[in-house]
Amino acid sequence: MSPTPTWHPESLAARLPFLRRRAALTATTRAFFTARGYQEVETPCLVPVPGMEVHLQAFRSEYLPHLGMGEARTLWLRTSPELALKRLLVAGAGPVFELARVWRNGEASPRHAPEFTMLEWYRPGLPFAGMLAETEDFVRAVCPAVVGHAGVVTDLTRPFERISMAEAFARWCGGLDLLATVTPEGEGDANALRAAAAAVGTPPREEEGWEDLFFRLLLERVEPHLGRDRATFLTHWPSPQAALARRDPTDPRAALRFELFAAGIELANAFDELTDPAEQRVRFTADVAARRAIHGAEGWDVDEDFLAALEHGMPAGSGIALGFDRLAMLASGARSVSDVLWLPFVP
Repeated sequence: MSPTPTWHPESLAARLPFLRRRAALTATTRAFFTARGYQEVETPCLVPVPGMEVHLQAFRSEYLPHLGMGEARTLWLRTSPELALKRLLVAGAGPVFELARVWRNGEASPRHAPEFTMLEWYRPGLPFAGMLAETEDFVRAVCPAVVGHAGVVTDLTRPFERISMAEAFARWCGGLDLLATVTPEGEGDANALRAAAAAVGTPPREEEGWEDLFFRLLLERVEPHLGRDRATFLTHWPSPQAALARRDPTDPRAALRFELFAAGIELANAFDELTDPAEQRVRFTADVAARRAIHGAEGWDVDEDFLAALEHGMPAGSGIALGFDRLAMLASGARSVSDVLWLPFVP
């Protein structure tokens, strides 16, 4: 028997309690940020560069100037509004937030949909510690006191745990010294991590480099302990995973980046924003090379317009991307991301 179509009245009726809670969540989210002086904005969905994350795949499109304006070119559905929102910071927009529709090709599971909503907010002048505090305030303001998913229950009234990546690896990977496997220049030392992992009972696989082994240890030995009885901020990521975050001035082997976990779910990813265009260019160039090594010629080049914006000058501050559909799951008690979508994707 074929499944009930998502448009069928019975199908919608089953989702409606979760969808109504999502609507309330949207309203309280807008009220929270408006009260704190943020401006809600809308940025383009169809862009020349959808994002710089190496492992994300985007949906490709083509602009065809049949009305005579411009030239034919490849465009992409954005994987995040991050690069656009930071352009607005350069322009002087001040604190901004967006409930942004985004797309990531091939991602479909009970916690993933290829088309979903990302809540992102950026505040110039807000330090790393300030973003941690504001994120905790926001989640408490819009969610029930206790949330749960797949048998994991988190009490959001308890102070959110803050643990650095180095502390987490030492605690759950048998004392492994993660930062000892990162060079002062911020590069991962694959041989050092392979030896350290083998010493604590996780033999490296053949041809497994620093990044692959780091993520295997993170997923298998660290993440199962995060966001359980209370929410967890996993902070100070190793510099090879800095992405668009500033490196820690007290230890350049770590970056000022954190992720948030609650009810066993990864909810958000935040940076103390990198504003140095030269360092960002080096990272983007490496990202493009890594993406081509993984995915072949399909992809996009360095975002030169974004680097030009950084050259103009982006104010120091912090920003965060939070999976709004996942937050809606926790706020409503839904079991799957499909429960909080009006017309879910059907693989």
